[in-house]
Amino acid sequence: MQNTPAVAPPKSSDEIDLLALLGALLDNKAIIIACTVFFAVVGIAYAVLSTPVYQANGMIQIEEKSSGVGSLLGDSEMFATSSPAVTEIELLKSRQVIGQAVDNLKLTIVAEPKLFPVIGPFMHRRFQAEPEQPVASAFLGFGSFAWGGERIDIFQLDVSPAYEGEPLVLVAGENGAYTLFNEASQELVTGTVGEAVDVNGIKIQVAELIARPGTEFDVVKRGRLSTILSLQREIAASERGKDSGIMTVALQHTKPAFAMAVLDEVSRLYVRQNVERKSAEAQQSLEFLTDQLPKVRKDLEQAESALNAYQASAGSVDITIETQSVLNQVVELEAAISELTLKREELQRRFTRDHPSYQALMSQMGQLENRRDRLLEEVGGLPETQQELLRLTRDVQVSTEIYTQMLNKSQELDVMRAGTVGNVRIIDTAAVDTSAPVKPKKPLIVVLATLLGGMLGVAIALLRHALNRGIENPELIEQIGLPVYASIPFSKDQEVMERGFKGKPSHVQGSHLLAATNPADLSIEALRSLRTSLHFAMMEAKNNVLMISGPSPGVGKSFVSANLAAIVAQSGQKVVLVDADMRKGYLHKLVNMSPDAGLSGLLVHTHTLADVMHKTEVEGMHFISRGTIPPNPSELLMHSNFQALLDQLSSMYDLVIVDTPPILAVTDAALVGRLAGTSLIVTRFGLNPVKEVELTVQRFRNNGIEIKGAIFNAVQKKAAAYGYGNYGYYQYEYKSDAK
Repeated sequence: MQNTPAVAPPKSSDEIDLLALLGALLDNKAIIIACTVFFAVVGIAYAVLSTPVYQANGMIQIEEKSSGVGSLLGDSEMFATSSPAVTEIELLKSRQVIGQAVDNLKLTIVAEPKLFPVIGPFMHRRFQAEPEQPVASAFLGFGSFAWGGERIDIFQLDVSPAYEGEPLVLVAGENGAYTLFNEASQELVTGTVGEAVDVNGIKIQVAELIARPGTEFDVVKRGRLSTILSLQREIAASERGKDSGIMTVALQHTKPAFAMAVLDEVSRLYVRQNVERKSAEAQQSLEFLTDQLPKVRKDLEQAESALNAYQASAGSVDITIETQSVLNQVVELEAAISELTLKREELQRRFTRDHPSYQALMSQMGQLENRRDRLLEEVGGLPETQQELLRLTRDVQVSTEIYTQMLNKSQELDVMRAGTVGNVRIIDTAAVDTSAPVKPKKPLIVVLATLLGGMLGVAIALLRHALNRGIENPELIEQIGLPVYASIPFSKDQEVMERGFKGKPSHVQGSHLLAATNPADLSIEALRSLRTSLHFAMMEAKNNVLMISGPSPGVGKSFVSANLAAIVAQSGQKVVLVDADMRKGYLHKLVNMSPDAGLSGLLVHTHTLADVMHKTEVEGMHFISRGTIPPNPSELLMHSNFQALLDQLSSMYDLVIVDTPPILAVTDAALVGRLAGTSLIVTRFGLNPVKEVELTVQRFRNNGIEIKGAIFNAVQKKAAAYGYGNYGYYQYEYKSDAK
């Protein structure tokens, strides 16, 4: 009884074979290397060609301020406040400051030379202007683009709302002339440098224009608010260290001079508005005092008149020493209360009555008023003349004290307002290190691009591995219960021969039978092992007819059939090779014969067996071609004539090999398989999925044909194919050294 080859145990579909994945990467190393190199080159090109971005940096000091500067509150710690850096940062980036800078520098007008894509910016910034050549010549005839040295300065540009934010094109002409076009290439304005033009709602004045005639410039009149908002986002401000009072400002731009000019202007305007804010505070307090001085002076005059009138009516009355002591204390308290009253007026303008500072001031005033009231109660024991004299004298001295105090404060505020310097100052003006642009980070870009290319190459390799459902290991065929009789390595010599004879008449070609031209080829050695296996496999077969088929076209059935027949014949047996593929058979090309007199003619009795039987270059091997392509090949194979032919050939030869069309394409193979004693199928490495092989076996089984085994053809040495662990399939060449 024949021993059936062992079937490998099935593998779990959930298993992840790391060796197979590694093998897939090794097999696709060319793709990975190509992607990596390509992205590295792109990264280097981007790093070299991209426009560098520079950063301008400045520094501003924020000094601690107290509310006593320029106010009536003095330098009391109780009312001192600080200006946190976060507040000053928001003030610096406010629309008031940024908007003024936009207006002063005319940032709403954007005018840039039109550059050639990709290489234009690189060539423009590399150009070195010389007195005899201030502007670069046009490169390859592209005269409308700027190639170096071009400059434009638009002093004024006002457009109608329809063109605000819309791209315009200014074309330089001869002798300082220019023409302005809209996006639809319609002419809007024509003028010359230095001339103010007002046409069609567009006011423009170009201060400078250096360019070749025909050079184009991109011009945009941006909206003021959008320009301010954009600049607010671009300017970076932060405090250097917590509570350090040092603020750094930065601006990035492709033009270092532009970045420095904008940053310096914003810093200058910020410092100026800070000074104006302090001066306004002092001015507000001064106006309050100026308004109060006439009232206090009038009160003083009335108090003095009342005192003089009393002294005149009462005669010469002097204040005693005891009364004088009380008077001095009361006057001192009244002066203090009056000063706090002024501070209260200042606080009422700043805070609500529930503010802690206001509550503390009112508490202090209450204490002073209580002390004053107690002193006045002590006066009640004095003579009436002394009481009245004390009251009138007190009014005069208190009014004098208040008036003098307010007058001094008014003069102090006047001086302070004139000499206000604010609590911020510029420490470092804007500066740019042109030798070290902040963008792009060239080494980082090249490294990232290279890594991205490598990752993409790996992803493509793994994707190809995942999408390639073709069998790459014979284990998978054996797992479905189909023995593999031979694994035939891919032959480059066979590929070269097939490429040579395809599309050309066979009779003008030499031999294409690999077993005859290169018998030491590895694929021929594998077929010799197949010959040995077939010798034992066909012992119990009903006849010596071997049918070879396959799931789909292109698996190499004809190559296996022809070279197997040659190898069997070389062993001393008589073999006949029959091309039963009467649709697209090309075995005749492999044996260098004409297909005209063949199987189709023999089955319809237009030719005899002697007419269609051809000898080949291999002794003991005969060949029957497909013949003229008939309209009904399946019907011819179903006819009894075909069975009679096989019976006749079986008795004449040791082995009859019948090459048939693919079973999944047509039914011809099933018709031949019912008459053959042994049936094999050929599958190709990486082409036929497992499901396709299973369907092939099932199709034959449905027709009552049992497939004896499979031939795994065109096996390539791919690392992924050997990642299954226990099935190490290798091919070794072992031949004589004789030439």
